[in-house]
Amino acid sequence: MMPDECPPAIRVHNLTKIYSLTPVVDGLSFEVPQGSITALLGGNGAGKTTTIAMLLGLLLPTSGQVALLGHDMATDRYAALAQVNFSSPYVDLPGRLTVRENLTIYARLYGLPRPAERIAEMVEDLELGAFVTRRTSRLSAGQKTRVALAKALINRPRLLILDEPTASLDPDSGDWIRGYLSRYAAETGATLFLASHNMAEVERLCSQVLMMRQGRIFDRGSVSELTERYGRTNLEDVFLDIARGQEKGGPAQ
Repeated sequence: MMPDECPPAIRVHNLTKIYSLTPVVDGLSFEVPQGSITALLGGNGAGKTTTIAMLLGLLLPTSGQVALLGHDMATDRYAALAQVNFSSPYVDLPGRLTVRENLTIYARLYGLPRPAERIAEMVEDLELGAFVTRRTSRLSAGQKTRVALAKALINRPRLLILDEPTASLDPDSGDWIRGYLSRYAAETGATLFLASHNMAEVERLCSQVLMMRQGRIFDRGSVSELTERYGRTNLEDVFLDIARGQEKGGPAQ
């Protein structure tokens, strides 16, 4: 298959999730090109977390289709998930296990042929050596974020899905994580798909932005396209306009 014939890393078509007759995700459709870094943005209740859960197969959609790396998640889920991983600061690893023990378990779950070698690479790359034998419950927020990222990269994913990758981190730790993610994407050609409330982070990392409101994609484009369309100088102001329903420009047709 030629590069220009590669399927999108993520293809979502008419995705819907209804709870108690209320659509939380309402006919969502979008594509994420392979090798891109894309943000999914929206205010609280816009449907981001539910969308990510359906992408990962943690929630079944009421209707619609999800395909990851060309694999339909309804019929070929396990072929896709072998090449995908996920990280969130809101999902804790087992606190009684050490960092090394946690990484060993995930390496085995993914069936890595030489798990000790891959864990050693992650320890070096993410600078985990000072606390690799410490229980994860005793780590700082920044250390836990690095360990969660190591877990998410253990299988060298072609698609990495991130939920608030630098939440609760100090500026220095957040900057380090963003730099690492940017280098990983550039060096491996992996696709990154992230939900974030940090607009400066999105401006730095992302080539494409999807703006959600009330369970739908309200608008999409690059950071520069969106700021120009809404007559704003930064993405945070665009985000606020859309979340509050005060947009002056309006979505692209």
